[in-house]
Amino acid sequence: MDHEEGKRLMMKGIWVNVAILVAIAIATKLVVQLWWRPRKVANHFSKQGIKGPPYHFFIGNMKELVELMLKASSQPMPLSHNILPRVLPFYHHWKKIYGATYLVWFGPTPRLTIADPSLIREIYSTNSKFYEKYESHPLVRKLEGNGLVSLTGDNDQWAHRRKTISPMFHLENLKLMVPIMGKSVAHMLDKWSLMSNSGKVELEVSEWFQNLTEEVITRTIFGSSFDDGNKIYKLQAKQIVFAAESFQKVFFPGYRFLPTKRNRTMWKLDREIETSLMRLISKRRENIIENRRELEEEAQGEEESHKDLLEYLIEASINTRNKSKEMRITEYDIVEECKSFFFAGKHTTSNLMIWTTILLAMHPQWQQLAREEVMRVCGARDIPTKEDVTNLKTLTMIIYEALRLYPPVVASIRRAKKDVYLGDLNIKQGTELLVPILAVHHDPTLWGPDASEFNPARFSQGISQAATHPTAFMPFGLGGRQCIGQNLARLQAKLAIAMTLQRFTFELSPNYKHAPTILMLLYPQFGAPITFRSL
Repeated sequence: MDHEEGKRLMMKGIWVNVAILVAIAIATKLVVQLWWRPRKVANHFSKQGIKGPPYHFFIGNMKELVELMLKASSQPMPLSHNILPRVLPFYHHWKKIYGATYLVWFGPTPRLTIADPSLIREIYSTNSKFYEKYESHPLVRKLEGNGLVSLTGDNDQWAHRRKTISPMFHLENLKLMVPIMGKSVAHMLDKWSLMSNSGKVELEVSEWFQNLTEEVITRTIFGSSFDDGNKIYKLQAKQIVFAAESFQKVFFPGYRFLPTKRNRTMWKLDREIETSLMRLISKRRENIIENRRELEEEAQGEEESHKDLLEYLIEASINTRNKSKEMRITEYDIVEECKSFFFAGKHTTSNLMIWTTILLAMHPQWQQLAREEVMRVCGARDIPTKEDVTNLKTLTMIIYEALRLYPPVVASIRRAKKDVYLGDLNIKQGTELLVPILAVHHDPTLWGPDASEFNPARFSQGISQAATHPTAFMPFGLGGRQCIGQNLARLQAKLAIAMTLQRFTFELSPNYKHAPTILMLLYPQFGAPITFRSL
């Protein structure tokens, strides 16, 4: 064997040894992450009296969880508001075995369920600096946009963005939008009247309210025509289908980057949405820059006019061009914020209107009380004014009760950024905390023995007095990350329901199937067919 051959064999041996060492290192890391660490975490919580379903290698409790969800959603339920077993069956099932606080495994990731309002307040308010927002599924993030919804709540960028956008959602600014909203609602109700046969018509209100919300958001938040927003909504609807399908499959990190047919279609959808938004933003920016002085002069001659989201964001981007990176708002930022409000604004608001209508159809005595109030405050046909909407106390209570029984988001997640004490519990860094909002909203120890019944009167003294703990009601979250658009959602829902009560009585269609379920937000699985009769 010559020298060169020996050298070549030696190098080959070295590379073989390196490969072996790398393989051992990877295998060791996998064993630590997928076997040793989960057992260590389970033992840590077990010493504190916290149990849970046993961990299974790699998949955790996902198999049982999916089976429970599929079984629960396989058929409709009776006309009852005790929806927890159907909507969050895994929480309901394991709570009976392990108690309200237990450990469950989403793959190798530990999640601790927290349903105690005092501990929830620590997570979201008093000690929120120790917890970070859970990152959504990558496909959901595409829908949400990389805006205020997704940015973490403990940095200057998030704080500046929130401060910039907040004035748009102040109640006084939103009230100025009531005439615009009212015209869209009146147009929808006119169509219903024309469709009614002998004063009666059956309608799938899910579709109607979604279209209504799309139109209102496009006009009031983005200041553009419905056609401009409608294209974006249609593209997002296709994205939602892909996102929903992805939740039914095993998620492999990095898979979304592979050029599969599905991924290429999703990339194309995202590009089309961004192109449409950029066109809308560019057109509006030019208008603001070219006519700024003229618009200011015109505004002086008007009594009041609302400012929309695009106006706030574009003006902020113009004023922050020379600011630091954290303070600057770019066109990319505006696009991402638009995505968030197009998606979240539409579904949160339309779902609130859908469930409120279903509840009033199921409970005619409260429907009549609400109608009498609307007729007394607003009149029989006039579009309610901003003052009228404020004075609808009974309808406000009904909206709150709808949000309690059927909150748009049924659970929320935070992650411990460091080892921290939550009450008496020692929480390890990286542990995820699952807050079952729906379970808290239906807890008899907080809301009384009628917790799963429709009783708007519980809010007669306001939210703070409705339950035994002020943190028991959180349909839009808590603390600094509380949904910035909640006032808009409530205002739009209240106006739409009030104007519907002026014109129609309604009841559940014989075709209605009660089946609340989750598709990112809580919605009726088989739609919401309602029978309307003209007054």
